[in-house]
Amino acid sequence: MNRRSLMLAVLLSGAPVLAAGNPPPITTDSGAPLGTNQSSKTAGPRGGILLEDFALIEKLARFDRERIPERVVHARGVGAYGSFESYGDFSHLTRASVFSQKGKKTPMFVRFSTVIHPSGSPETLRDPRGFALKFFTDEGNWDLVGNNLPIFFIRDAIKFPDMVHSLKPSPVTNRQDPGRYFDFFSHQPESTHMLTQLYSDLGIPANYRQMDGNGVHAFKFVNAKGQVKYVKFNWKSQQGVKGLTAEEATKLGGEDFQHATHDLYTNIQAGKFPSWELSVQVLDPKDLDGFTFDPLDATKDWPKDRLPPVKLGRFTLNKMPDNFFEETEQSAFSPGVMPPGIEPSEDRLLQGRLFSYADTQRYRLGANYLSLPVNRARAAVNNNSQAGAMNSGNTKSDVNYEPSVTRETQDTPSALFSNAPLTGTTQQRPIEKTDNFTQAGAFWTALDAGAKERLIQNLAGDLGQVRDAKVKARMVGHFYAANADYGTRLAKAVNVKLDDAKATIAPLATHGVP
Repeated sequence: MNRRSLMLAVLLSGAPVLAAGNPPPITTDSGAPLGTNQSSKTAGPRGGILLEDFALIEKLARFDRERIPERVVHARGVGAYGSFESYGDFSHLTRASVFSQKGKKTPMFVRFSTVIHPSGSPETLRDPRGFALKFFTDEGNWDLVGNNLPIFFIRDAIKFPDMVHSLKPSPVTNRQDPGRYFDFFSHQPESTHMLTQLYSDLGIPANYRQMDGNGVHAFKFVNAKGQVKYVKFNWKSQQGVKGLTAEEATKLGGEDFQHATHDLYTNIQAGKFPSWELSVQVLDPKDLDGFTFDPLDATKDWPKDRLPPVKLGRFTLNKMPDNFFEETEQSAFSPGVMPPGIEPSEDRLLQGRLFSYADTQRYRLGANYLSLPVNRARAAVNNNSQAGAMNSGNTKSDVNYEPSVTRETQDTPSALFSNAPLTGTTQQRPIEKTDNFTQAGAFWTALDAGAKERLIQNLAGDLGQVRDAKVKARMVGHFYAANADYGTRLAKAVNVKLDDAKATIAPLATHGVP
């Protein structure tokens, strides 16, 4: 077939015509080309993500349905029941009743997990640890879905399926491959801080009791006057924080691949109840622009010297589930589940999780997953939802709509969402203040000599397996941009020429992106 005939055949087939050497466009599932696969559509620079971003919703919904029936992420986990006690009346910050008076107790369920590895995988693997809190408040449930590390790899939810795909086993070989995930992260310089913490001594917690937790995202506290403050949650282990070296993890994994689950069961059943102190950092909206980074960026930690934590209370775990599947496996969390007085911020990663997490649970457990005992609210539930798989609502009224003269209900004006001003136009652009490397460099500088050496060894152990020289050089370049000593030592450890690494960051602005 000659070139003219080939072009005619392509045109008749409806396939896109590409210039010689140009890569194919990335498209939606229906074949429509995407304007960008890097940024969600937002209401201005700091506005929330718009529901009309169909490509984002399609991408997340497809991603949520990739596994049957295991969780796509956080598959390996263990849960326990407990109670939270408030240290005081924090109504000046939030109208959420869980913080309304000193000594108020709220029952909880907490689930610990690894993130990437499948159910039944060893608990000694290097991986972030999920640390999800479910508060059964008298105004409905509150799910604070956190991690042991305070920051994350990416800042926009549109990249979440890509990130997880890179970290999961290859679709061809079914093996995890550092070449795949470092290829991805070499294009995401904002991941430098998270990777630095993950390959430090924090990357393999010794157990679930001896690790801290963090909400990662910015949220909002709203008080009865409608006043709004941005907040970040963190909770400190009262047992201290302890990690495993790579050598200790290898040895322990050979002896007991579920050591962390065993540790939690053993301690709680022996009456050694672990506890954590819940704190919040508070940021006035007028101060959002007072930092070199965007405080609504999930890849950034808030400096505690400028925003000192306010201690809200303590929670203690004191009972293991009676049945693992019915309670731990069927427990379901979503950051969109929150009572009045706590609201999501415009954090772009959080905005996507508001949809994705609940959508995953509806797919994994069914539309009535919140009716399961481990998830069911202790407050009265009065909605017009009906039917669906495993419905046990025991509906007796034929009025399943609102309004009705025969079955009256009412709105709760005090529970309305807070108002937020909008600026700019709808857009699909990255955030303006990226500052991708400063906090990673500060984390490195704060480590002692031994911790620095272990970090280099841990990171080189995986990065050294990467076969693509360009990927290795780009990754070393990111760490060099964070701290010259950090990057220089890593370059030597993985046999990358420092000039090659520096060349990859030459196109960057001081805090820019490739």
